[in-house]
Amino acid sequence: MVHYDVQLIGGIILHQGKIAEMKTGEGKTLVATLPIYLNALTGRGVHVVTVNDYLAERDSHWMGALLRHVGLTVGVILNSMTPGQRQIEYACDVTYGTNNEFGFDYLRDNMSVAPEEQVHRGYYYAIVDEVDSVLIDEARTPLIISGMVESQISQKFNDLRPSVDALIRKQMQLVNRLLAEAEVEIKNADTEYTAGEKILKARRGMPKHPKLMKLYQEAGIKKLEQGIENDYLRDKKMPELDEQLYFIIEEKQNVVDLTELGRETLSPGKPETFVIPDLGEALHDIDSDESLSGPEKLKRKEELYTLHGERSDVIHHINQLLKAYSLFEKDVDYVVQDGKVLIVDEFTGRILPGRRYSDGLHQALEAKEKVAIEAESQTLATITLQNYFRMYSKLAGMTGTAVTESGEFWDIYKLDVVEIPTNQSVARTDFNDQIYKTRREKYNAVINDIAESYKTGQPVLVGTISVDVSETLSRMLKRVKIPHNVLNAKHHSREAEIVARAGQKHAVTIATNMAGRGTDIKLGPGVTDVGGLKILGTERHESRRIDLQLRGRAGRQGDPGESQFYLSLEDDLMRLFQSDRVASIMDRLGVQEGEVIQAGMVTRAVERAQKKVEERNFGIRKHLLEYDNVMNQQREIVYDRRNHALLGINLENEFHEMVENFVDAVVDKYSTGREVDEPVDWDGLNYDLGMVALAHAKPADFDQTKPELIREGVVNLVNQAFQAKAEIVGPENIKRLLQWVNLRIIDEKWREHLYEMDQLKEGINLRAVGQKDPLIEYKREGYEMFVNMLDAVDRETLRLFFHARLVEERSPQRRPRARNISQQHASTAGMGLLGALPQSPGTGVAGGGPQQVARPAPVQTEPKVGRNDPCPCGSGKKFKKCHGATL
Repeated sequence: MVHYDVQLIGGIILHQGKIAEMKTGEGKTLVATLPIYLNALTGRGVHVVTVNDYLAERDSHWMGALLRHVGLTVGVILNSMTPGQRQIEYACDVTYGTNNEFGFDYLRDNMSVAPEEQVHRGYYYAIVDEVDSVLIDEARTPLIISGMVESQISQKFNDLRPSVDALIRKQMQLVNRLLAEAEVEIKNADTEYTAGEKILKARRGMPKHPKLMKLYQEAGIKKLEQGIENDYLRDKKMPELDEQLYFIIEEKQNVVDLTELGRETLSPGKPETFVIPDLGEALHDIDSDESLSGPEKLKRKEELYTLHGERSDVIHHINQLLKAYSLFEKDVDYVVQDGKVLIVDEFTGRILPGRRYSDGLHQALEAKEKVAIEAESQTLATITLQNYFRMYSKLAGMTGTAVTESGEFWDIYKLDVVEIPTNQSVARTDFNDQIYKTRREKYNAVINDIAESYKTGQPVLVGTISVDVSETLSRMLKRVKIPHNVLNAKHHSREAEIVARAGQKHAVTIATNMAGRGTDIKLGPGVTDVGGLKILGTERHESRRIDLQLRGRAGRQGDPGESQFYLSLEDDLMRLFQSDRVASIMDRLGVQEGEVIQAGMVTRAVERAQKKVEERNFGIRKHLLEYDNVMNQQREIVYDRRNHALLGINLENEFHEMVENFVDAVVDKYSTGREVDEPVDWDGLNYDLGMVALAHAKPADFDQTKPELIREGVVNLVNQAFQAKAEIVGPENIKRLLQWVNLRIIDEKWREHLYEMDQLKEGINLRAVGQKDPLIEYKREGYEMFVNMLDAVDRETLRLFFHARLVEERSPQRRPRARNISQQHASTAGMGLLGALPQSPGTGVAGGGPQQVARPAPVQTEPKVGRNDPCPCGSGKKFKKCHGATL
């Protein structure tokens, strides 16, 4: 097997730690073997990242034979594997797996309670296949391991759903009336402006209303509405228009805002329901009220926090329900199967089992569809893909489309993109887009094109962006009796069979987002004679990359082929970003119903619209990364400290540092400010010493002339207590006891900190109302919370060490795995990272759930068995390899 020159170039680029853009069919999988072999010679391990388990297993078998032939070991990580199996696979020179599996293994490694439970052996070199899909499309959604918590969220959503449902119906009736009046008034020049105002109002209330879409088809309507909107924005009168609606939908920003009319409708006579108290001002008022006693102030503060939480929750739940009803479409954004709401991947059309929208949005969708609302969960560990892959010493990637996102690859990952020339010239013909006024006209044109190709035997692949569109086209093809196959989220199980037949003569295949499916379509006998595979796109995707990938399914390795996109002014991309410009062009040209525009000018207008969306999505990903960078710095510190404890590194030295920090804090806390005559409050100091270290300081034993001497004396006192504890425990057990208390407290406090950071993040955007930058506020408060957490870790580690008792256990048992821990690659629609998932195999981690902490088996004191002695259970193994492994 000899690599082509262009494949050698691709291998060089990958070895240099760059992204190689290679067109479909150019042999990316084979190219990867070159840098894989070279970098595997270091013995530090190479990770090859794919988008799903099928491709990971396939590539490990296909390329594994070649790599094993040259002396390398090859492994693959699959979702169903146990930790023991994963360790074996990671120990190989080359390991294939998905981005999710590599990322979740990193998180689980940092939740393990014994070094032998960890599976990763380092982060040296990674090659990411379909790098744009993994590092860009998936980057908006963090990896999360979560545990279930007790919550009343399902009841809250169910209680609010009828009210929100009624509000949606009222808005629909209002928009119906506005559009009916506008249809009449638009015909009269005297009332044309009034009609335009009503059309604008209808668009802000229900932008996807069918009657509105129909009105936009008439010449001049879109231009009239745009002019009126500019007038209102210039005169700052938009609030006057909005106050007549129940809520406002901002599709571009993915936001729904409740108006005063909407609030009054939802909570008649109780406007305070939607007023969140200003905590800072209210707390200041309570503290300043001299008529209140200490306990009364405490009670008032508790009542204030309760009121703040209740009202915040109501507003949040209503907002998420409005989003669920207004911005998310069934069979487009999600499907309902077996009583569950399942997300559909906008890039691949696949169902995403186990993923859930964050911030309560998924529960809102479940309430909307009247299915069981799953419980809330608490984050136990989380990381974004950006920060995970930035841990590798060298990172490379390959894909068919990366140049359009080259700026983001450099900004986020410092990765250059290099275009690799094709081995043979591309013979595919790419036609200019055809644009119609309505979807109906567009679909009819698509069916006619399919029928013409079917007569000649030319295979056709029709790309759609939603399940709903694929099923609409399928029904239309059935009416004209053209046999075809449908590949979408509802027919996922037949994927391999459908793709295998897509390149045969007379084949017609409808695929939802075929672009991301990672499968080459090979042409059948005689297909090149009829023009090769024809690609028909029924709508432009938000991302130019996805359109380019769809085109790239035809014309592989010099084969002939054609590609054509059909658009309409009713398509979401056109409607939101370029329909007014294109509509004015069509009006000037006098385009009638059923007529089409096909011109480079229109295609360029569409590409400008796509650039706008790409810039917006890049902003979202960058925004997520800016917030996660705060957590990433904290995560690195905590995980580094945790690994030191796990491996037993410098535990006694770190313990003594904790003692010094604790004593400094206690002496400062109880310092009276006097140089002589008891410079510290000994009663208070002894209270804290007793609570934490079970120690008692006698003032007479200390030189009280300087605070430094008191600190030194108290440190010595606590260290003496440590030595006494060490003698009781015994030298063989002290290290394990220190490990146990460190791991337990770090895990407990880190879990609590993640929850608090989630809560902070969910409400941080409200700071913008007070003219404060939410990101700066998040960094500031997040830092303060982190410092407080580290102080709490030190204090609680000391307390647990001194209070821990050794118990006798004659038959130690292996610690059971947790049952209610789940992992997810969450879809973040809001700022929150919370979600809830069914358990996936292999996700067990230390502890019994979110309210429990991992507990190794209690330390045995007698009868004592040496670690290298035969195990008393009679297995024949050494004690350290059998029941002693739990200690």
